[in-house]
Amino acid sequence: MKPTIVITSRYPDDLLRELSARATLVQGTDQARAMPRKEVLAAVDEAIAIVNQGELRIDAELLDRAPRLRLVANAAAGFNNMNVSEMRKRNVQGTNCPDAFASDTANHAIGLLLAATRQLIEADRYVRSGAWARDGWKPGGRWDGMSLTGKRLGIVGFGHIGREVAKRAEAFGLVVSHHGRKHTGVPGWLPLDELLTQSDIVSLHCPLNEDTHHLIDAKALARMKPGSVLINVSRGPVVKMDDLVGALVSGHIGAVGLDVFEFEPEVPEALFSMPNAVLSPHMAGCTAEARRSAWELCIANVTALLDGSPALSPAFVHTS
Repeated sequence: MKPTIVITSRYPDDLLRELSARATLVQGTDQARAMPRKEVLAAVDEAIAIVNQGELRIDAELLDRAPRLRLVANAAAGFNNMNVSEMRKRNVQGTNCPDAFASDTANHAIGLLLAATRQLIEADRYVRSGAWARDGWKPGGRWDGMSLTGKRLGIVGFGHIGREVAKRAEAFGLVVSHHGRKHTGVPGWLPLDELLTQSDIVSLHCPLNEDTHHLIDAKALARMKPGSVLINVSRGPVVKMDDLVGALVSGHIGAVGLDVFEFEPEVPEALFSMPNAVLSPHMAGCTAEARRSAWELCIANVTALLDGSPALSPAFVHTS
């Protein structure tokens, strides 16, 4: 009997041709929308592997329903959806795609940075509304943004994405500092408090865990320079959203570029009327090329499982 693989969204047929010859595939019906959790729970009783976008919570409830499960492959950079301790107890490996989305996520972070520091969204609305034609343009004041040359960008989380952001930032003349859990020896490392107080722009690229939940709260925001800019393309709960809204209302934080939100897809209504808030719907890594690369790696990890080989991109140390 062929082993069962659950894929929570629809993958292109050409990617699955070889795998479908070796396993029974249970797939979602939509590339963009995953199976509801209830359907996943009903489908995993015989599954040896689950492939998902990273939205599926891998917890004791699911693992109890899947006694044969040996692998969960996230088509995402993160793996905060996985209860690692429960997976280790049951000898279930987790994999992720740390590189697939790095380049495009870094590009998006720079896009948010430019939009936030040069009022690009507000300027676009100004032109579209006819106000430019009606009122004309005057130098100074409203449209004078922040020049990036010589400004300091503080990168919190200096993994794959953070390093890609640093490369791009230097091309804009930014001075880059960084902070990560470990001092890697790469020039520019600063303790977090110093990075926050010295940076004109802070860009978040750290994983979500117990240490980084609400890492940026009222105290952290107060340490940032008056009028500084915050970019977040990491995970929403890294920032305490109510505190950030308060810092924007007070004017202490000059602008934000946010791709992720603490309670997404819910977004604080106050942000909608703020011209200094640039918002996108958790899409930083969303390019067709990045998505296919992640899918390919997930399938390769499942194939390695079937071959009895080590996972290509383990998300955490496997203790078996």
